[in-house]
Amino acid sequence: MAGKIDTILFDFDGTLLDTNELIIQTFMAVLGKHYPGRFTREDCLMFIGPSLKETFDEIDPAMTGELVKEYREWNAQMHDELAAEFPAVTETLRLLKAKGLKLAIVSTKRRDVLARGIGLMGVDDIFDCVIGLDDVTRPKPDPEPLLKAMDLLGADPAHTLMVGDNSHDIEGGKNAGVQTAGVAWSAKGEAYLSNFEPDFMLQGMEDLLEIVDRQEAVR
Repeated sequence: MAGKIDTILFDFDGTLLDTNELIIQTFMAVLGKHYPGRFTREDCLMFIGPSLKETFDEIDPAMTGELVKEYREWNAQMHDELAAEFPAVTETLRLLKAKGLKLAIVSTKRRDVLARGIGLMGVDDIFDCVIGLDDVTRPKPDPEPLLKAMDLLGADPAHTLMVGDNSHDIEGGKNAGVQTAGVAWSAKGEAYLSNFEPDFMLQGMEDLLEIVDRQEAVR
């Protein structure tokens, strides 16, 4: 049976930082240039979560390198204008930190992009480790990124929670043997995320405080 949560691993984009519009507009700009009229905003929603290589390999493997390059350039140019944190995120993170929990980011984004988002939110001092795409061989839903974070933190999977907005986060958490929480503000919708049966579904980031306190009380 899973125990009291003392470690929380967070996905970043779409979970802590609202980059959904940034991601959709980036995909629309890049794909619209090369494949005009082929992709809609709804299509681009399904590209949120997997790595860029996985997404573009599915679309046109011969163009993956060029598409990734253009995506990163457009995304970097528009990042600060279109990205903003979700409600109550920074406040909740600081309260969890004050309770002594170990906090980490486990993302399919590169570390340099993550650093920019973390800086934009002003939470550079919050996370005990950050695992990005360039830190692993196999991204989520493979358990490698989560296992690496837990190894660095000295965390026990039975006491660890993975929080994310995508199927890759929930499946990655299950594959790593940790508890999982989906976020109802997922761009793909709460119903979609519920299909992957997370242990918890957060209606707001502050719900984490209640989950941690509740588990502590029944311990």
